[in-house]
Amino acid sequence: MSNAISPTRDYATAAAPSRDNASSISVLTLGWSLSVFFVISFLLCVLGYYLVPSFPVTHGALAVPLPGFQFDSWPRFILGLAESFAWGWYVAILFGPLYNWFGARFR
Repeated sequence: MSNAISPTRDYATAAAPSRDNASSISVLTLGWSLSVFFVISFLLCVLGYYLVPSFPVTHGALAVPLPGFQFDSWPRFILGLAESFAWGWYVAILFGPLYNWFGARFR
């Protein structure tokens, strides 16, 4: 008898998610995804503010989640960009482990 495992069997078991890890979420993947999503959303809001005169987003709307952000200078724009990125990691670091913990308890 040989100890060699067939390549198809290895591929099938590697491709199938394990039952223990089926509902867990990667905090690293979630952090990058949310951070980039928030940065793109921030850029779209700023572009909309400058390009569309009747754009519904005002400084007050962005100043609530992004303290210190204003439309008046590049340093404050960079601050808003950095805060948007940081919010993505904040949500991922808090939500990811909570999701994984509850997922393991109520599966």
